[in-house]
Amino acid sequence: MGSDVEIIRNRPGEQARKEGIRSIVTIGNFDGLHLGHQALIRYCRSVAHVNDLVAVVTFEPLPQALLQPAAAPARLSTIYQKLDALRRENIDLVWLLRFDTALSRLSACDFAQQVIAHGLAARHVVVGADFHFGHRREGDVSMLRTLGHRFGFEVNIVPPVYLGEARVSSSAIRQALAVGEFARAATMLGRPFRMEGHVVRGRQLGRTLGYATANLRIRARPCPVQGIFAVFLRVNGKQERGDWRPAVASLGWRPTVGGQEPLLEAHLFDFDGELYGQRLEVQFVAKLREEAHFGSLQELVAQMRCDEAAARTVLAQSERPA
Repeated sequence: MGSDVEIIRNRPGEQARKEGIRSIVTIGNFDGLHLGHQALIRYCRSVAHVNDLVAVVTFEPLPQALLQPAAAPARLSTIYQKLDALRRENIDLVWLLRFDTALSRLSACDFAQQVIAHGLAARHVVVGADFHFGHRREGDVSMLRTLGHRFGFEVNIVPPVYLGEARVSSSAIRQALAVGEFARAATMLGRPFRMEGHVVRGRQLGRTLGYATANLRIRARPCPVQGIFAVFLRVNGKQERGDWRPAVASLGWRPTVGGQEPLLEAHLFDFDGELYGQRLEVQFVAKLREEAHFGSLQELVAQMRCDEAAARTVLAQSERPA
C-alpha cells in the first residue's frame, strides 16, 4: 500500500476500508508509541501481503480517562504527537475511535464484528498477550481467537519487549519520567521524551523579575512530569526547525504566584527574541528539583538563579539533540 497514512474518525459499524481490501490490524491506546507498540506494528507489516492494508485502531481519549477519571494515567503524548508518531511507522490507516459511553458499552462480540470484521475486513489481528477489549474488558485473547474463527480473522500474539529484565510499558515509562530518569524513558520510547505547544501570553511576571519565559499550556493531562528541569528547546515551525537552545523550565502550578492551571514555562539562556505564537518543542534532560512554594518573590528569584546555574552546568555536559 502507499506510504501516506489515512486517518479516519468513523464510528464503530462504519466501513473504514475499501471493498475487496483485507487488513492486518493492531489495536490499543498506543500512548507514547513505545518499543512494545512498535513491535506490534512491525509484526503487522511482516505478515502483510502486497494488497493488504496495515491498520492501527486506537482510542481518544484513553479509556481510563472516561471510566475512572480520578485514576487516569498521565499522558505520554497528546493526540497530535501520537498521530505524528504513527505516521512515521509505514502503515496505511489509523482508525481513531472516540472513546465515549456508547463505545465503552459495546460488547466484545460487537466490537469484533463491527470494528474488526466489518469495519476493517481483518485477515490478521495482532495484539499483546494481555490484550482486553469490550464492555468492562470482558474480552481477552482467548475470546478474540474464538471470535476470529466466527468472523474470519486470525489472531497473532506478539510477546512483550524487555530491556534487560524490565518490561517496556507505558506504566514503566511514566514511572521513569516521574522521577526524572529521562535516559531510561528515552530507551523505552525509542526516542527522547518531548513536549510541544504554542507559546501563549502570560502575566509577564517573569520578565519583571529578570527571567522572561516562553509559556506553553499543557495539553497532555494528567502530565507525566512536574518540577524544575534542565531542557533543550527549539522553534518547530512549519517551514523549518530552528536550532536547539539550552533553557531551564518549570512545569507545574506555580504556587508562589497563585497559578490557576498547569503551565510549562521555559527561560531560554542568552535570548531576548519574540516567541509569542511560535510552536516550541521541549526535550527534557534532567530534573533539578520539585516545585516549591516560596515566602516572597525575592526568595523565588534567588532560587531561580540557582536553578539557572544548575541547568547551565547540566546542559554544558549534555549532547544537544540532533
